[in-house]
Amino acid sequence: MTKPAAAPPRRKTRSDAARNRERLLDAAKALIAVRGADARLEAVARQAGLGIGTLYRHFPTREELYEAVYRRDIDQLVLLGEEAMSASDPVEGLRSWLHAAIDMVATKKGMIAAFALSTDTTSAISKRLSGRLIDAIDPLLARAVEAGRLRDEVAGEDLLLAVVGMCMMRDQPGWRASVLRLIDSLVSGLEVEG
Repeated sequence: MTKPAAAPPRRKTRSDAARNRERLLDAAKALIAVRGADARLEAVARQAGLGIGTLYRHFPTREELYEAVYRRDIDQLVLLGEEAMSASDPVEGLRSWLHAAIDMVATKKGMIAAFALSTDTTSAISKRLSGRLIDAIDPLLARAVEAGRLRDEVAGEDLLLAVVGMCMMRDQPGWRASVLRLIDSLVSGLEVEG
C-alpha cells in the first residue's frame, strides 16, 4: 500500500500579507523617525519580525517603502481631518488635527533625508500628497471661521507650512513640545476675542 502524497504547503492568506505589510510599515516609520537616512532595510525587517525577503516582496526598493510610509501617514491625517469635523468645538478640532500633523512631520523629517522628499511642492509625490493635506485642513479652518471662533487671516496652506517649517527647524531634544506650544500660540492668536 502506497503512502498518500503529502498535501502541498498552504500559501499565506491575503490577510497575512496585509498584516505583514502593516508590520513593515510600522517598523519602517519607527526606524525612519529615529535614524532617518541611516535606517537600514534589514533593521526594518528585523524590527517587524519578518525576513528581508518578505520586505522585498512588499517593497522592492527603499524608495517604495518610504513612499508607502509617507502615504499611510497622509491617509491617516486625512481621516483624522474628517473625524475632527465632528468635534463639538471647531477650534479644538483644528488644533487636534495640527497636533497630529506635527507627529506626522516628525516621521517625515527622517524620511526627507532618506527619500529626498522636499517640504515644498517640487516633487510630484510631495505635491500630490500636500494637496491632500490642504484639502483636509481647509474645511477645519473654514468651520472655525464660520463659527465666528477664528479670524479669516490665514489659509489652511499657511498653517500647514507653519507646522512643517517649525518642525523642520527643530532638532534638539524636546523639539516636539516646543512646536506644539508654538502652534497652540498661533491658533490662539487667530481666535476672535469675545
